[in-house]
Order: sequence, then C-alpha cells, then structure tokens
Amino acid sequence: MTLAPIVVEPRLPEARGPLSLAVLDLLTERAPRNHLHRIEASVRDSDPYGIDLQLALYVCYELHYRGFAGVDPGWEWNPGLLHLRAQLEESFLDAVHRDVGEISAEDTAAAEMERLTVEPVDGAGPSYYLRDKGTWEQMQEYFVHRSLYHLKEGDPHAWAIPRLMGQAKAAFVAVEFDEFGGGRGDQVHQQLFADLMVAAGLDATYLGYIDMVPAESLAVVNLMSFFGLHRQYRGAAIGHFASTEITSSPGSRRLAEALDRLGAADACALFYREHVEADAVHEQVVRTDVVGDLVSREPALNSDVIFGIRAHELVEDRLADHLMACWESGRSSLRRPLS
Repeated sequence: MTLAPIVVEPRLPEARGPLSLAVLDLLTERAPRNHLHRIEASVRDSDPYGIDLQLALYVCYELHYRGFAGVDPGWEWNPGLLHLRAQLEESFLDAVHRDVGEISAEDTAAAEMERLTVEPVDGAGPSYYLRDKGTWEQMQEYFVHRSLYHLKEGDPHAWAIPRLMGQAKAAFVAVEFDEFGGGRGDQVHQQLFADLMVAAGLDATYLGYIDMVPAESLAVVNLMSFFGLHRQYRGAAIGHFASTEITSSPGSRRLAEALDRLGAADACALFYREHVEADAVHEQVVRTDVVGDLVSREPALNSDVIFGIRAHELVEDRLADHLMACWESGRSSLRRPLS
C-alpha cells in the first residue's frame, strides 16, 4: 500500500475579500504578547455564507488544528483575533439559526434520528448522480470538495470528548477509535482518504485545494469546527456527529458503486467501502449509547442535538445544490477547473 505524504503545517490560502485579507495579513506578522490589539474589520456587510467570511473563519479555526507554515503559534489564542472570530461566528450562526428555523418543544432527538434513516425512493443529489451518470472528472471534483473534511476526519468532533461523561463518552470514543484506525496508522480514515487522493491522481496535501473550493465546502467544515470548539454547543456537536454517522453508510455505498462503474483504483473504493461497513455499526451505537445517554443525562440538550442534526443537513444541502447546479449545466463545481 502506498501511503500519501502528510503535511503538518499547510501554507496560507489566498484572500478572497476584505475579511479574509485582514486575517491573512495579520498572520504574516508576529502575534502581540503584551497588549490587546483590536482588529478592525467590517463583518456586518459580508454575506454569512460567502467565500470571504467563510475563508476568514476557516483560517481562524485552522489555527486550532495544524496551524500554518511560518505563522506565529501565538495567534491561536490572541484576544484580538478571537474577538474578530467571534463576530464571524455570530454572523454565520445567525444565518444557520434563521435557515434551520424553529424547533418545537415536542420534537425529540430520537424521532429526528429515525427520520434520517428513511431515504426517498427516488433520491437525488451528488451521490445518486455520480452513481448513475457522473463522469470521472466530476468524481475528482467531489474528492476535492470533501478533502477539506476527510483529511481531518474525526478531528472536529473529537473536541466533544472532554464535554461528555458516562456511557455517552465511552461510546463516542469507541466510534472515534474506529475513525482513527483502531490503533493502526495506515487505517486512519484521514490516511485512507489521502491514499484515495493519490490513487485518483490528485494532490493529497492537507488543505492542498483550499484555494479551489467554494464557500459551500468551507461552511461544511466550519460548522463542525464551531460546534466542537464551543462547550455551549456540545449538544449540537453530538447531533452533527449523529447525522454524519447515520447518513454516511448509504451515501458511501452509492459512491462505492459509482467508483466501480467508473473503473476507479481500488484505493478509491476502499475508503467508501470502509464507511459502508463501519458507519452502519456506528449508527446504532450513536443513536442509543451516545445521543440516548446524553439526552437522558441532560434533557435540556435535546433541542441542541436536533439543531446540530438540522444544521448539518442545511450546509450539506447547500453544497449539494451547488454541485448539482454546476454539473447539470456542464460547469466545473470548483472555483477553477482541475487541470
């Protein structure tokens, strides 16, 4: 098996507007140690789902993951940058709350998860399209969009571990253990996806395609980073995690079938076959032992879990709509086509 190279600290991306430019310009300097420097940037007039705000937020969050090559590590907890990040988060989460809508007091996390397990007879969306008629070039684009998450798969949700207790914690860690290869470095899902990228003739570098993906792809990862980094949203983080695990297996099955139809390398299909099997098991554990235990222990988090599920659907649907609109009109779904 060929292991893809691992980059610890990626390079900084290119700015896409005044907000991302403000953040990226700061990161080329040394972080101030002895005084609070207020960062002036106008967040109010920016599209909360737009590329400028989403990139600025993504860069702020990445400081908590691998950081960036040549960037002072002191920026991770710089009060001025955290103040700006809070404004970016407020704008983004206000939009998500608005679009998710009201959650009824009668709604339950259990019913919400049950709803996720029912797939329409005539489904639509990227995995169906790729399975039935997508081209290899469109499949490659799909890999590029997903690389932002899958090359850090498991990491955003792992922030929730110290915020859980009892059976919910034990079961959650058991699922994450599988995500991280069950103790085997070559089976870590991040590594399996890196190997997929190499087999598909793509760049497997961590954040290697951040300059090519649209805002919709950034928002998918930003949402889980936000939930994971804020203890207040631990219920939403678990709801997001549950939605990810419950919907993963059937979608992965369709993508594995698409790769078989396209005659892709085994390393490509291996990643999705692994998720078909593993996530089918994870679903039952998450529903009963993670969410069930969490909500029974902290009933007030029921609506937060539901919010996490619906917010996950919202950003995924926005990305799916973007992909389908581009592909059905014969356009690339990336900011610039793959060469």
